[in-house]
Amino acid sequence: MHVDWSALGKVAAVSLGVTVAVVVVFTFGVLGLSRAEADRSGSATAGRAQAALCFLACAAVVAYGICLIVPQFH
Repeated sequence: MHVDWSALGKVAAVSLGVTVAVVVVFTFGVLGLSRAEADRSGSATAGRAQAALCFLACAAVVAYGICLIVPQFH
């Protein structure tokens, strides 16, 4: 049995990078929600919009990952 360590390293690096990116984007979404809760002026709308975009981006990454894993979607 032969293991392609270079390919395994690339997969691990990409997985780690995407995981960190999704966590950072989700954190920005939570930050937008907290700003919307703290401020009831015009920036509350901006905070909700920021949160919605960040959570939508996280959901898109998760949906893409599920599409890659489930063989019926290919």
